[in-house]
Amino acid sequence: MEKQSTLAMTILGVLLAIGMSSAAFILGVQAKKAASGQQSITVKGLAVKDVKADNAEWTVTISVNEPTFADALNRLRAERPALDAFLTKAGLDKSGWQESGESVTAHMETIYLPQGGTKTEQRGYDATQNIVIASKDLPKIVNASKDFLALQAEGRPFTATDPLYLVGNLEDIKMSLIAAATENARKRAEEFVKQDKVKVGVMRSASQGAFYILAPGGNTDNDDYGGTYDKTTINKLAKVVVTIVYNIEQ
Repeated sequence: MEKQSTLAMTILGVLLAIGMSSAAFILGVQAKKAASGQQSITVKGLAVKDVKADNAEWTVTISVNEPTFADALNRLRAERPALDAFLTKAGLDKSGWQESGESVTAHMETIYLPQGGTKTEQRGYDATQNIVIASKDLPKIVNASKDFLALQAEGRPFTATDPLYLVGNLEDIKMSLIAAATENARKRAEEFVKQDKVKVGVMRSASQGAFYILAPGGNTDNDDYGGTYDKTTINKLAKVVVTIVYNIEQ
């Protein structure tokens, strides 16, 4: 019985040793595969194209100051027909006007005292009204903004911002640029690995960087993620940068 027990223990020990060796071999292969991983390459793709604004916004303002609330409001209303006549003569359709409400507020001024220091005093009332003109007829907006100076020269209490020239189909432009930038990224990746006799595989990940709408000749070297939207020019330059990670196949 003692010999049989000893033999059984010996056999069990051998089996355990073989099992542990096998486990160590299997684990060693898995660790090696995990350590080898899949090689990859990260590249940036760039796409640019000329675009043109297709609509504009222009804001004009009436602003008057009078001693009393009633006087300020009455003068504001008295000046309004001259502005309407100018815009109508410029061919800007009234259906594209968006008017703010009339506003009358106390006009406060800072007074410097002879002995030093300051105080704030009310000096009448300010009355204002804004009109935002939206139009797809860009030449009319351009001409009206140029002729506006002559209207001011008549002594009219009118001011205006510079027109904003906008691109209506931004999303379509962005999508076409992303497609072109992705193609550009793959070409760059293939050029990088050409000398190593390996191939660019499937896309592992991709991210869009900045989307720019720039003035002609604007700086396109900045790849930050903030982006830029130029609204001062009719002709523009659109730009997209993408970052893509590709697998490398041996």
